[in-house]
Amino acid sequence: MVLKKTKGYQDIDGNLTLPISKGLVDPDTTVPQEIEMASVSVVPDDTFTVTQAVNALGFGWFQVKLSLWTGLCWMADSMEMTILSILSPALHCTWHITRYQQALTTTIVFLGMMLSSTFWGNLSDRYGRKHALSLCAVLLFYYGLLSSIAPSFMWMLLLRGLVGFAIGCTPQSVTLYAEFLPTQQRAKCVVLLDCFWALGACFEVALALIVMPILGWQWLLALSTGPLLAFAMICPWLPESARYHVASGQTEKALETLEKIAKDNGKPMLLGRLVVDDVTLSSPHRGRFRDLLVPSLRRTSLLLWFIWCSCAFCYYGLVLMTTELFESSAIACAEGLRPAQSLDTCAADCKPLQTTDYIDLLWTTLAEFPGIFITIFIIERYGRKKTMAVQFVTYAICCCFLVICPGKRTVLTLMLFLARGIIAGVFQAAYVYTPEVYPTSLRSVGVGSCSAMARLGAMVTPYVAQVLLKTSITFATSTYAVAALLASIACMLLPIETAGKELPENTSEQRQANANT
Repeated sequence: MVLKKTKGYQDIDGNLTLPISKGLVDPDTTVPQEIEMASVSVVPDDTFTVTQAVNALGFGWFQVKLSLWTGLCWMADSMEMTILSILSPALHCTWHITRYQQALTTTIVFLGMMLSSTFWGNLSDRYGRKHALSLCAVLLFYYGLLSSIAPSFMWMLLLRGLVGFAIGCTPQSVTLYAEFLPTQQRAKCVVLLDCFWALGACFEVALALIVMPILGWQWLLALSTGPLLAFAMICPWLPESARYHVASGQTEKALETLEKIAKDNGKPMLLGRLVVDDVTLSSPHRGRFRDLLVPSLRRTSLLLWFIWCSCAFCYYGLVLMTTELFESSAIACAEGLRPAQSLDTCAADCKPLQTTDYIDLLWTTLAEFPGIFITIFIIERYGRKKTMAVQFVTYAICCCFLVICPGKRTVLTLMLFLARGIIAGVFQAAYVYTPEVYPTSLRSVGVGSCSAMARLGAMVTPYVAQVLLKTSITFATSTYAVAALLASIACMLLPIETAGKELPENTSEQRQANANT
């Protein structure tokens, strides 16, 4: 318990008061009683939590700055993901790699992300979100830059795997962001953060359109690290999570952060003592993976792992299928099933992406913007669970239309546009729901574990979108439709609907939420 003694604080009810600490003021002083009562209205036992403080201080300039900083991290992550669909065809033409090797180029990135996601989540819960993100930014920039000068395919695999290892920390930026958002604005703001993801994807495609025909993929990789360098430079100014400080027993630092929010937002600080959760302090461990499988969280964790795995499988599968369909959809539709030896194509069969391919890829990437706004509209009205379930079903319907080989390229582009917008909305709804359902001491490792499962789905998807698609379009697209339908069922089986609820501080609050659902 800590009591602030600075002037100009505000109690939870909004009454402007002067903070006086119990025990610091002698009740027998010579100050006249009427003067004391007229100038001070204090409840000595008044307390507040981080959640109450964040809600009382509202959304203001502090959150705007954090949105831009977190969005820059998200934009850099998006660019590294989007480049995967552009890099594989380019490496095929440069080093004569096979289809399986192209798929491996993508898989190795997601393997690094999967292996590191829980590690970064554990690191964030133990040492803070800010320190983990700072280290991540430096490593991601360094290995991304080295990838641009890789002398061989094996070196490229190694360096892209290290890039994936660093990318595994970027979901923690969403955790940090969500912990500073008032309850009423949290869902909309986290979903709007996806605008930076969509912006990064569009910027990467536009950059490829300019750089690839003239300078090649090496310069594209090098120039794509620009946002990473910018984020690494601003990391010293990132705020540390007040919830993390409270969970780790650093109450004074938590109060300093809350005072910073009050100052930036032009609001008076709350009066009283910041309540430190006794359950959190009494626990000698924080951020343990096995705690995600305690009875009160087991069902939620298992379902979320499957949902995230399916979501990444469907999202990145669509991203990779887009360039593959643009490259060879006409041939695939004409032949139906292709012989197995065609998978090991040689350099003579290489077909670099043309200007029209990049333009159509840009159009499908722009679909994420309407997907974001549609998700914002329905996520608060119908809840997180129903939003994800309906969007998964709609995505499955779009995949069914891809089974029918369209005669016109515009029809193919339209179907990909719709599917891309919908699955992007699902991903953001999952990013809203997951931090809301885990308590503070497990929030980062919970998000990290879900991110790790998402990478597992993303590791598998290149062999469907880049290899199986060349054998059978029907089989490949049906695989994505079935995965989406199963994920929709999992969404409805989630035990908790978090819309309009506070972030739980400990597992006891989470158990109470389970009981009330």
